[in-house]
Amino acid sequence: MDVTTTALLVIDVQEGFHLLERGSASRNNPQAEENIARLLGAFRAAGARVVHTRHASTSPDSPFRPGQPGYPVMPLAREQPGEPVIVKQVNSAFIGTPLEAHLRAAGITTVVICGATTNHCVETTTRMAGNLGFETFLVEDATWTFGRTGPDGTTYTAEQVQAMTMANLSGEFARIVVTGEVLARLTPSWSAPSTPVPHLPAR
Repeated sequence: MDVTTTALLVIDVQEGFHLLERGSASRNNPQAEENIARLLGAFRAAGARVVHTRHASTSPDSPFRPGQPGYPVMPLAREQPGEPVIVKQVNSAFIGTPLEAHLRAAGITTVVICGATTNHCVETTTRMAGNLGFETFLVEDATWTFGRTGPDGTTYTAEQVQAMTMANLSGEFARIVVTGEVLARLTPSWSAPSTPVPHLPAR
């Protein structure tokens, strides 16, 4: 991965997901947050671009609504100076936001995606990244999700939801990788750090 044309997209690593875990929701990939932190450390050390997203729900009852306890980012994924934060109101980080324009202006052709949840905002953003022509890598062990119940009442575990999402995205929209593969592909850049970029709210 050429760090001058590659960006890490960190999708919605927000406290609301910890609130769900404290309830009755069961999740997979308990190591996902640790792997996200590893990716962030590696991209920063290599001089590669990092972009964060936050989900700002418009639903009055959502823990992800701004001002609610689930909206803030988890400390492990907090942005550093110069790392833009894209605020979105729908699943895809590309809809109603300046994300695509930001990536194009920076000369980014490859995106590496991690975050939560796998079958919602991560999947939707991954599909659109592939459709927009970005070379897209989805880091399977740096994403997580929760169990779901289908319309017919069938219950699916978080592991089943994760596996089906990866099967749906593989090849058609993205290359599925694990954290170790991404770390091995990064080539450090010794260029000067980029100019700090402010938070970028939804339009």
